[in-house]
Amino acid sequence: MPAELDVPLILDNYGTHKTELIRSWLAKRPRFHLHFTPTSASWLNLVERWFAMLTEKQLRRGVHRSTRQLQEAIHSYIRQHNHNPKPLVWHKSANQILDSVARFCTQTLETVH
Repeated sequence: MPAELDVPLILDNYGTHKTELIRSWLAKRPRFHLHFTPTSASWLNLVERWFAMLTEKQLRRGVHRSTRQLQEAIHSYIRQHNHNPKPLVWHKSANQILDSVARFCTQTLETVH
């Protein structure tokens, strides 16, 4: 990223993103702006799935004897993946998803354990 541009970072709510070490690092780099997703955000699962595929298809199959080799393997996978990109197509509207979550919450809260 060019130095004059701000960098938005979208993160899940995992605690490691909020440690004092990270806060200190970010305080010295005001161009980075953190945006946290809601816990269990449905789109985040797709991001996690992509990283799982990277791990399954590229990283676990190889031996990386240095950080450079690991980086090369990651960049190779990204190039292969982007060679034939496929768009994400949502099959439900936001309202349908929210209705489903509401039904789940209602059923869960009304269930006697």
